[in-house]
Amino acid sequence: MMMMNDVLVQMPEGMNEEEAKQYVLEEIQNWKTKGKKLGKVVLELDQDEVVIKAYEKSPIRRIRRITGYLSEQTNFNDAKQAELAERVVHF
Repeated sequence: MMMMNDVLVQMPEGMNEEEAKQYVLEEIQNWKTKGKKLGKVVLELDQDEVVIKAYEKSPIRRIRRITGYLSEQTNFNDAKQAELAERVVHF
């Protein structure tokens, strides 16, 4: 396994890196046009064909509940951002 453009790539023995890079770059572009980010590509050989299995990178998002609504912190207005910064953790 190796990393290529922030994508984990698994390729079979016998496939050179340049060929794998071409497949991965093409797949990254395909996913980018869909508005998604590629996380992992598995390249397999099936006789004389290359099988490409692609997996989406799923970022972990932190959702908070403020005044009864669920939202990401990036969507908070300035007052809610300040309120969040002033919170104290109680153990």
